[in-house]
Amino acid sequence: MAEKGQLDSAAMDFIWNIVEIHSQLEAIHKSWAELLGITEPQWLILMAIDALDEGRGVSGIAVANKLRIHPAFVTNQTKRLEKMELLVRETSLEDARFLQISLTEKARGEIMRLSNKREALNSTMFGGLDEESLNYLNKRLTSIAKSSRLASQKLSIGIL
Repeated sequence: MAEKGQLDSAAMDFIWNIVEIHSQLEAIHKSWAELLGITEPQWLILMAIDALDEGRGVSGIAVANKLRIHPAFVTNQTKRLEKMELLVRETSLEDARFLQISLTEKARGEIMRLSNKREALNSTMFGGLDEESLNYLNKRLTSIAKSSRLASQKLSIGIL
């Protein structure tokens, strides 16, 4: 019984640490966005496109899935970012019903301009971890994220 209480306590500590990290990351993303004159959600969309694009553009649905947001919101915001010349939306060569979204050179330049600050930020945030430790932590967090999605689904359908 004591082990169950310790696990629950450790789980709550973990959850509160994640809440704190999430809060700090929101503040960081807001700061990056302000430096570019855009909103925090727009910054996250640019970062998702940058992370997902392998040279052919990325679909709005892939961006929405990465950010766990509604595709219509991505469509609305990418139209605004396109007007600001931070991204390009082009019809997919594979399926004309879909758009492929890519960062413009202007956006890449702005992101690159922030690279020294981003490196300093990462060094501050992860300075106590070497690459191997950070990779290990990422693998564990990926596993927890997958399990939490399953738990959330089970809770929503009344299994838990």
